[in-house]
Amino acid sequence: MTVETEPDAAAALFGDRIDLARAFTANLAAQGEERGLIGPLELPRLWTRHVLNSAIAAPLFHGSAADIGSGAGLPGVVLAIARPDVTWALIEPMERRVTWLTEQVDELGLSNVTVIRARAEEVVPKQFDVVTARAVSALRTLLPWTAPLVRDGGELALLKGQNASAEIEAAAKQLKKYRLSDVRVDVLGEGVLAETTRVVRAKVRVV
Repeated sequence: MTVETEPDAAAALFGDRIDLARAFTANLAAQGEERGLIGPLELPRLWTRHVLNSAIAAPLFHGSAADIGSGAGLPGVVLAIARPDVTWALIEPMERRVTWLTEQVDELGLSNVTVIRARAEEVVPKQFDVVTARAVSALRTLLPWTAPLVRDGGELALLKGQNASAEIEAAAKQLKKYRLSDVRVDVLGEGVLAETTRVVRAKVRVV
C-alpha cells in the first residue's frame, strides 16, 4: 500500500518543525508494520488518522507532560515535535516499542523527551502538569493509570474515539475516586482536518 500524501494542514500544524514530522512519518511508514507498531491498513491514512490526529492536540499541553503507553509514538513523539517547549516523558512497558521510541528521539534530536520503560503504575506519581494517552484502553481502565501521575491542579487530555461521551458515563465511579472535575469532550480540528480528534479533558484535584 502507498503512504498517504502529506495533507496541506500538516505544514500549518507543525510550522518550522514540519521536516521533523515528515521524517518521523516516513520512519513509521517504512518500519511501522514490520515492527508491529501499526497495522497493514494504516499507510493510506497515516497522516490523517494518526499524525495530524495527534498534532491537533498540541496546544493543550504545557510544562511537563507524559504519554502513557506511547507505543509507536502516537501521540507522544508527534506532540514532542510540535511542542519543543514542553518536557515530555514517553512511558511504555514493551521493550521493542521502547527501542523504537528511543531510536526516534535520538534520530530526530528531540532533547525535550525522556523515554521510560515502565508500566504507568510504576512511575512516580503527581509529577506531570498534563498526562495523555491514545488508543490504550477504555476510560474507566485508563484513569487509574493516568490520574495518579498528574500534579494537583493538573489535567488529563486523553485522545479518544467517537464513543468518548459514553466512556465518560461508564467511568463515573473512577472519575469520583480520582477527584476529577470539569470533565468534558473537546472536539478538535473541525474545518482543519479531514477527521476530527476527540479529547477527554479533566482537572485533577489530589487533595
